[in-house]
Amino acid sequence: MSLTQQFPFKVMMPAQFEKATRFRDLHQRDRVFLIPNPWDGGSARVLEKLGFEALATSSSASAATLARTDGNLTRDEAIAHCRVIASSTNLPVSGDLENGFGRAPEDAALTVQLAGAAGLVGCSIEDSTNDKRNPLFEITHATERISAAVEAARGFPFPFMLTARAEVFTSGSGNLDEAIRRLQAYERAGADVLFAPGLPTLEAVREVCMAVRKPVNFMVTVRGKSFSVAELAAVGVKRISFASSLYRAAIGGLLKAAREIQSDGTFHYLQEIPTGMEWASYLQTTPEKNN
Repeated sequence: MSLTQQFPFKVMMPAQFEKATRFRDLHQRDRVFLIPNPWDGGSARVLEKLGFEALATSSSASAATLARTDGNLTRDEAIAHCRVIASSTNLPVSGDLENGFGRAPEDAALTVQLAGAAGLVGCSIEDSTNDKRNPLFEITHATERISAAVEAARGFPFPFMLTARAEVFTSGSGNLDEAIRRLQAYERAGADVLFAPGLPTLEAVREVCMAVRKPVNFMVTVRGKSFSVAELAAVGVKRISFASSLYRAAIGGLLKAAREIQSDGTFHYLQEIPTGMEWASYLQTTPEKNN
C-alpha cells in the first residue's frame, strides 16, 4: 500500500506541496536562513507575521506545554502538537521528532509518515537511545534508521526534508571526529540536512560543514556557544534553529512579570508588552491560505 493510500493528503494538497517546495528551495539558495521554533499556534503566527520564512517545532518546548520535560511525549502527542503548529501558519514547518519514538528502523519510518500526514514538510530524527548506559545507537543501526526514514520521506507526493541528527555532543562522547563520521554516514544514507547539536566552537562548526556536502543546521540555545548569524554563515552553516530558547525567553517574561506582582504589588510590566489590539493583529491571517 502506498503512502497516499495509507495517509490521504487531500486536505493539505496543494498547499502542502507549495510549502514543501519553498522549504526545499530555502536549503538550496546561497544564503543562510533562520528557522525559529514556536511552541503553539499563536507563537507560530507571530513568527510568521515577523517575516520568518520557515518554522520548526522543539521537542523540549512541546513537552513544556504539557508540563513535562524533554523526551516525555508519546509519538501521538508529538504529532498532535506538530499538527496544531502546521495548521496555524502559512509557513513550512519541520518537526523535531526526537529519535523517531522507537528503536527499530520501522519506527523511524512510521514517525516520518505520520509527520507528513500531519502537515509537516520536514522533520529530524536523532541517534540518541534515551538509555544512559548506551546513549547512542551503534552507528550501523543508527544509519539503518536514517535510511528507513529517508525511504519513508521519498514516498510523499511532495518534497520532504529529512534532517539527521548526531547527538554526540549532547548525549555521547563529545568527540568531533565521531560526530563527523556519523553525519557522513547519514549523508550517504540520503539525509537532506545534517545536524550535530551542541558543537562547542566555531572551528568545530566549520569542520562539520567542510566534511559534508548537504546543508548543515546549527542550533542556537547554549550560552557562550551560540554564535552570530554572520559568524555561522561565514563557516558554512545553511540553517539556524533555536531549540527551546524562544519559549524560555517567553517564560523569562512571565517570571519577571509574576515576580514584580508578588514582590512589589505593581504592574509596570504592562508598559512593556503588546496591547490586546497589537496582540490580536499578530494572530490575524488570510483564511483561504491557512491550511
